[in-house]
Amino acid sequence: MKFISIFYGLFLLSILGIYWTVSLPKLKLWVILIASLVFYTSWQIQYLPLLLALTFINFRLALEISKSTSTVNNLQNSQLSNEEWRIAQSDWNLYKFKVLWLGITLNIGLLLGFKYLPIVLKWIFNTSLDSGNSSFKFVAPLGISFFTFECIAYLIDVYRGAPATNQFLKFATYKLFFAKLISGPITRYHNFVLQFNNLQFPNINRISEALWLIARGAVKKGILADNLGIFVDLCFGNLQRAGSTDLWLATIAYGLQLYLDFNGYVDIARGSALLFGLVLPENFDFPYFSTSIADFWRRWHITLGDWLRNYLYFPLGGSRRGLMRTCVNLFIVMIIAGIWHGSAWGFIIWGALHGIALAVHRLTDALSDRFYVLSAFWHNPIGVIFAWFLTQFMVFTSWIWFRLPNIQDSALVVQNFWGRNADAQFFEKVYVEALNSTPHQISWLMFLLFLVMLTTYAFKRSMKLELSWPVKLIIAPMCFYAVWLLAPEGSLPYIYFDF
Repeated sequence: MKFISIFYGLFLLSILGIYWTVSLPKLKLWVILIASLVFYTSWQIQYLPLLLALTFINFRLALEISKSTSTVNNLQNSQLSNEEWRIAQSDWNLYKFKVLWLGITLNIGLLLGFKYLPIVLKWIFNTSLDSGNSSFKFVAPLGISFFTFECIAYLIDVYRGAPATNQFLKFATYKLFFAKLISGPITRYHNFVLQFNNLQFPNINRISEALWLIARGAVKKGILADNLGIFVDLCFGNLQRAGSTDLWLATIAYGLQLYLDFNGYVDIARGSALLFGLVLPENFDFPYFSTSIADFWRRWHITLGDWLRNYLYFPLGGSRRGLMRTCVNLFIVMIIAGIWHGSAWGFIIWGALHGIALAVHRLTDALSDRFYVLSAFWHNPIGVIFAWFLTQFMVFTSWIWFRLPNIQDSALVVQNFWGRNADAQFFEKVYVEALNSTPHQISWLMFLLFLVMLTTYAFKRSMKLELSWPVKLIIAPMCFYAVWLLAPEGSLPYIYFDF
């Protein structure tokens, strides 16, 4: 069931009708849970038992961790000597730690198993589950990465002292909520469930905001990202024939496509949740206007960045153990982020590039604190523009390894960035027959898109201006109609469904 489809619209409306008709909070949870099971069944029914089993296992593990915490508190109030209490506390803390690592190992092992099983089998049996010679095609469960990350976050939060729920219905509804199930945003349990305590039927402002989020998400994905994706696929699918200009345009187009594709998904997810009275976290904050790589990661895939900071970077020591150790920690975190995105070497290179960039930024910050001239340059308008260009050049060029994780393909793109002309057949097939356009026109279209993004950024961040609810209600249907007219036939799959 695609987000941008009449079927999803009818599904959403029917579920909302039932959801707001029933009055008991428990029944509302059941409505969301059943709807989520139906939604996932429309994608991959074969993995539904696995997700349910994992949900129950993580629910029980968190209860066990919470139980050990309660036991320590009870022992503290019992008639034990200080020495006996310290021994008992140490034993229970060790037990709690073991249960936590059992849960983390289970979730990470499952995630890595699905991502790396094809590679392992290829090494052992010299065959691939995805090849044409295989008796079946291996497909990992949709949303398994986001699913396991949320489970790990929940277990760690409980280990750190947050209360574990004893209501499986609440936990299952949180884990399987259809709006965020497949590609996030990554949401913490306690922030999500607290909203059920104050559920109210959305007012006109919330309804208009929800429809506006869904409508603009559909435009980002259906019109902008998918049309950019056609050009990207044509260029990166014909690397031997593409010229330097084509590869540069495709690289920029892919950076825009990835952002609009994922941001469009999150907008639709957040808009859908808002109609249920639930607020999902923001996941993007104009990342392509960042002036440093650190600022980029505070604005790009925000919930993943928060997860990496809270559950990897800080446990590794963060920035508390000196400058060089901070740089090493940043590099390790980004390598792990690359491994999380995929099993090919290209993702690891992408993570390493971002890790190096974050380390260089941290070193530059340290130098700027010591030298006033350097600090003044970065705060000067020229320095700000230079920092923005440097940041985005690094971000967009590193997307090459993200889009082409096969090192031979990505290396070929980098080699052909300068001094290569496209052959005549490539120009004829791509620009004349497929796109009915020219490289010059595509460049101007992407520049126009950048100006629209810049204008939106200026209105929202600098002028603090927002559309009023009547305007949103007027524009939303126009957006849906535009998607129906202008979206290419057979929409492209969401990019982050692969991760």
